[in-house]
Amino acid sequence: IVGVLDLTETILTRFGFDKYDIMLSTRPEKAVGSDEIWEAATTALEGALKAKGWEYGVDEGGGAFYGPKIDIKIRDAIGRQWQCSTVQCDFNLPERFELEYVSAEGTRERPIMVHRAIFGSLERFFGILTENCAGDFPLWLAPVQMKLLPVTDAVQDYCQEIAQKAKKAGLRVEVDRGNERLAKQIRNAEQQRVPIMAVVGVKEMETGKLAVRSRKMGDLGSFSVDDLLNELAECSAEAVEMTKMGEVEEKEPKKEASTSD
Repeated sequence: IVGVLDLTETILTRFGFDKYDIMLSTRPEKAVGSDEIWEAATTALEGALKAKGWEYGVDEGGGAFYGPKIDIKIRDAIGRQWQCSTVQCDFNLPERFELEYVSAEGTRERPIMVHRAIFGSLERFFGILTENCAGDFPLWLAPVQMKLLPVTDAVQDYCQEIAQKAKKAGLRVEVDRGNERLAKQIRNAEQQRVPIMAVVGVKEMETGKLAVRSRKMGDLGSFSVDDLLNELAECSAEAVEMTKMGEVEEKEPKKEASTSD
């Protein structure tokens, strides 16, 4: 049970839900199974919560008819509670179905069934997530992670090559049609909440580099295609925002004007 709670915590945190309310739901009026079974199941859930060090409330009578459960309620953008994750400890169904397994000692034992629902209703979960993000998804979740902005038609084919390379790396990249001025392309990409933009001109095509811009942090510098794609893929896999990519090229210091007596 603790392992399931650990998994639930990891997944919720990955999606940005780090504040939630926890309830232990106990035996309802209409239930199956003996008092001993219900007490053992409830004690198991209580022990798991204490092992996690989580504070929790008790929802008297809120359990399923076959066993008690732990309900984890996340909050939406305006603070309303929504039950999504649930973990249930079930001694009843294995007994009713007469389930058995052979232990390491060769004896027949009855298993304990643990039900888990990490997301609950997927539609509800992602509806809450979309509201909380206001559609501004983190890099790893963004429908389009990077948009290539061609300065001229002469680099369109090069942009398509980069997009194909990014796709092979597991990234979601689009190429702007390039019908607008660069400033308008950047504005459109930002309004579409694309996390990363890469400006591609003739100079970038000749040097194999991209001028990178973050929607949240502005210009980040110039990077080679491979370094950028590798960094994007790593950040996407680790579910972290991109705050620094490789080594930003340092601009040459301005030469001070010399003075003569």
